Amino acid sequence: MAEKKQLRLSGLWPSLITPEMTGKLLEFSELIWNECGCLYWKERTSNQSGIFRYCQDQDNPEYLTPEINVGGGIGYGGGSFTVEGNTVLFVEKNSNQLFLISNEKKQPKIITGSLSKTATPRIHPSGKYLAFVHSDGTTDTIEVMDLLNPTKTHSLVSGSDFYNYPRWHPDGSHLAWISWNHPHMPWDSSKLSLGELNENPEGLPTLKNEIQLAGDEGTSIIQPEFSPNGEYLAYISDQSGWWQIYIHNLKSGTHTQLTFALAEHALPPWLQDQCSYKFSNDSRRIIFLRNQAGFSSLWQVDLTTGQESQINLSQNYTWLEGLALSPQDNQIALIASRGDIPHRIITVKPDGRTSVLRSSSPDDISSNLFSLPKPISWTGVKGEIVHGLFYPPHNPSFTSKELPPLLLIIHSGPTRQKSAEFEPRAQFFSSRGYGVLLVNYRGSTGYGRAYHQALKKNWGIFDVEDCLSGAQFTAEQGWIDPERMFLFGSSSGGLTVLQILTKHPGVFRAGITLYGIVNHITLLENPPKFERNYSAWLLGPYPEFEKVYRERSPLSSANKILDPIAIFQGGRDPIVPPDQAEQIVSSLEENNIPHEYHLYPSESHGFKRIDNVEDFYKKADAFLMKYGKSN
Repeated sequence: MAEKKQLRLSGLWPSLITPEMTGKLLEFSELIWNECGCLYWKERTSNQSGIFRYCQDQDNPEYLTPEINVGGGIGYGGGSFTVEGNTVLFVEKNSNQLFLISNEKKQPKIITGSLSKTATPRIHPSGKYLAFVHSDGTTDTIEVMDLLNPTKTHSLVSGSDFYNYPRWHPDGSHLAWISWNHPHMPWDSSKLSLGELNENPEGLPTLKNEIQLAGDEGTSIIQPEFSPNGEYLAYISDQSGWWQIYIHNLKSGTHTQLTFALAEHALPPWLQDQCSYKFSNDSRRIIFLRNQAGFSSLWQVDLTTGQESQINLSQNYTWLEGLALSPQDNQIALIASRGDIPHRIITVKPDGRTSVLRSSSPDDISSNLFSLPKPISWTGVKGEIVHGLFYPPHNPSFTSKELPPLLLIIHSGPTRQKSAEFEPRAQFFSSRGYGVLLVNYRGSTGYGRAYHQALKKNWGIFDVEDCLSGAQFTAEQGWIDPERMFLFGSSSGGLTVLQILTKHPGVFRAGITLYGIVNHITLLENPPKFERNYSAWLLGPYPEFEKVYRERSPLSSANKILDPIAIFQGGRDPIVPPDQAEQIVSSLEENNIPHEYHLYPSESHGFKRIDNVEDFYKKADAFLMKYGKSN
């Protein structure tokens, strides 16, 4: 018999989803199989990331880099390591140098000493050379290194502003890569190139010639992969309006589109070396991930017939990522989660049977603690369709007679998407009695190119409008109390929080920002190379659009903020430096607006340390409880 729930005001429910539980969740990424059927991955706990390996004859995964912090050093990360046989090559996060773990010597050995920023290492099929992406902050290249003599390195590919996805042909004769140039972002305009290599028995390979295979102004091309038999080069293009999978026949020169569903088959490439599809070992099929309305599923397509079919998993998950395929037996590895299942690494047999290899949380956490998201859409202020995910309040021990408060969470990017993966923030607050709305405003990915391109020169307008209309929609549905609504956003989402509080005071009770942007003009002073022209796309070129930059900087209207606000900031943030937070805090102090400012000196762009994550949740919870009581 189910335990009778206690009555308590929603928003004030005690919860078993504690700050400590949330802070200790593991984070998985970058799954790679080797030829022997061993699976490698990167795992982060607190502010330390390392490489783990699991082989079938082991009882538990082996931690290969316990003394080293692993992480690709270009942009927002990714492309941290590669595996060939039992050799592992990886990037050490703090120094950005390459390290090697060989079969003979398991102790990691540094093999470079003068690299600047490094990512996406790839070993040549011969085992002699290594290609990798390198950046000194001004010039990006694809470098090639002699693995027998790592001091021998030269630029193999240069001339573009950015590179990603270097891929050797299986016979080692060619290299494929993705490149793009300022002022574009890779999800706007990028191209796929194929280079033929000169053999040089006494030195490093050089580029004999190169051709552009796909991409143009206004088309995003990402994720090239050669088929194991060397006949095809696959890639993902949004030329149809969605990120679809194509193959290029290297012999005939033809290009064939393989997927046609109105869905996305890739994530926006904020990171190096992301992967959402793989060839089968016989090169006759492609196994891929499909994202529809923030829910992902596993599929395969036959290259001969073009017929596609879904691979139904023995356990239902609503979000899958990081696809890897074993060259030994076509076994699939994925990072999987669901609203009530924290992230885990699973393996999938060809018939869909799944096994859990590693969980991000203790196995004894009951799924009954968690709320399940539902995809919703609503009509915006000008008749446009807007998308999001809604988590109803859920707690196995408490209920309420009153309508719950709303916590509206705004994603960062802004070219990103909130998906139906396990979402710790949504679960933490829905278990305390909040209805949680994740808004995928116009400009978000996941709904086709036209939808994410809609934010061009409209940042600070469409995101604000869609959050307001989303809050109104949930109130009209009778899901939440319109008198108790709160805002929450990080980075660009923090900017949207501040914009709403300045332009529409009194609509929301209070707001929380994490490393939010407050001043567009000062943000231009020393931007990361990757985003150097992002603001020009989102707002218009500066100084021509200086008026727009000022109007859409929350600092310019900070005197209009009337509602309480809590600001959380990392002291080492290179993307949104602490001076951004301090500018808005000074204005709040001058205008006597209730506020809190919490600086974590050791944190960067996104909080990692367990103690800081726990502290953030405690302070955010206390802040919302303070202002969340009914009138």
